[in-house]
Amino acid sequence: MGKDLWIYEKNAMDQGYVRIAGVDEAGRGPLAGPVVSAAVILPEFIAISREVDSKKLTHGKRETLYQTIYENAVSIGIGIVDHREIDRVNILNASLLSMAMAVENLCPQPDYLIIDGIFQIQYGLPQRPVPKGDSLSMSIGCASIIAKVTRDRLMERHHQDDPRYGFNRHKGYPTREHKAAIAEHGCSFIHRKSFKGVKEYEHFLS
Repeated sequence: MGKDLWIYEKNAMDQGYVRIAGVDEAGRGPLAGPVVSAAVILPEFIAISREVDSKKLTHGKRETLYQTIYENAVSIGIGIVDHREIDRVNILNASLLSMAMAVENLCPQPDYLIIDGIFQIQYGLPQRPVPKGDSLSMSIGCASIIAKVTRDRLMERHHQDDPRYGFNRHKGYPTREHKAAIAEHGCSFIHRKSFKGVKEYEHFLS
């Protein structure tokens, strides 16, 4: 028998909470683009998938589950913090801010949050951080899929605007291809100027 992906939701329900939102982000590690968070409230014990950790899914499976989640969720909220704000407040604070924005965009509002990671967010609700929560909680895992697909689509759009960096392939992560493109072309307008691998080329704006 596999792990119970509803264990954290059940614990919250046992405490009397009804609308439990899972919250996760995508895009802390890239050198370019926004950090995107999602908050998801699911119907009780809906069978979405046996695996919902976006990092372990293929592109095609993520896209399929993204559609399934949107068709079945009680509510989905998205929070996006762009590269300028990331440079201003640092990536950790930007990530937590995007999570709070995602929760704020839920309708109806939740009464309890389970959050991927070790930090709480600044939001006036009871909440529980869960390290590696995207592989342990159905709600967080679904949020990870929504956040990842949403961010990937944004980066694919940026690629259409400026194909020199290959954002459609690496989505802004520090791959060898991406680093070589920065060295050749300099920084684009969506690069995070405070990040190592970018700030060295800040004077070389394309």
